[in-house]
Amino acid sequence: MIKSMTGFGKATNEFSSKKITVEVRSLNSKQLDLNLRMPYSYKEKELELRAEISKQIERGKVDISIYTESLQETLPIAINKTLAKTYYKELKSLSEELNETNTDLLALTMKMPDVLKAEREIVELDLEEWKMVKATVDKAIEAFQKFRDDEGKTLSNEFTTRINIINKLLSEIISIDAARVDNIRTRIKNNIADVIEKEKIDANRFEQELIYYIEKLDITEEKLRLKTHLDYFIEAMKELGSGRKLGFISQEIGREINTIGSKANDSSMQKLVVQMKDELEKIKEQLLNVL
Repeated sequence: MIKSMTGFGKATNEFSSKKITVEVRSLNSKQLDLNLRMPYSYKEKELELRAEISKQIERGKVDISIYTESLQETLPIAINKTLAKTYYKELKSLSEELNETNTDLLALTMKMPDVLKAEREIVELDLEEWKMVKATVDKAIEAFQKFRDDEGKTLSNEFTTRINIINKLLSEIISIDAARVDNIRTRIKNNIADVIEKEKIDANRFEQELIYYIEKLDITEEKLRLKTHLDYFIEAMKELGSGRKLGFISQEIGREINTIGSKANDSSMQKLVVQMKDELEKIKEQLLNVL
């Protein structure tokens, strides 16, 4: 079953006083292009996590974000009370000297340099917490893979519909092919008869040249190969990771359609060929999203 390269997955867990959130997003890419964003406290595990993710996600431009949110009321900053008191005293003394009574001294004090300082608590990574982070990543990837599978089913239905349309158009080409050859034969004979008297035409030589010309317009092999490629495309969709193979098969389908078009020499058949090309282009566009 084919899978889409486009996907999204999200998972959350709680550990101690933290909420852990993981989001996975991907777009199409020829190889795995992994962008991993995570808190600084988990950085020592980044290489290990990248290796694990690479085993689970084969291809695509993948963005994985890990967020943590504190569930307890903690003060993210520290107040230098000693320095604040010093600033306050100096500001109060200055305001009294200038006879300023409406000044909010506390607000001014809190804006002074180094009164407020962000605290960054440096602690060793808790291995139990990391296990929870890893479990959350796995859960997000599981949701992400399900999304890819669901998108793959949609793509599979789309491809099947398009291939069936091309098959139907091929059947129409096969049905008009015999009449096409007879029409070409008759048209050539009539055209020659318009410019050369019938008695002057070497019948044997004419038949030889006519057979040679019609053989160049013969599409028997192209019809057979095209049918084979269409059937192979449907079979290949059942394989895992068949995106590249389907791309190659679609190229072969395109070659056969183009050859039939170049040999057609018939307006009805040319119209069918144009419709085939249109359906194939729609397939090729969607194949860019197949894993």
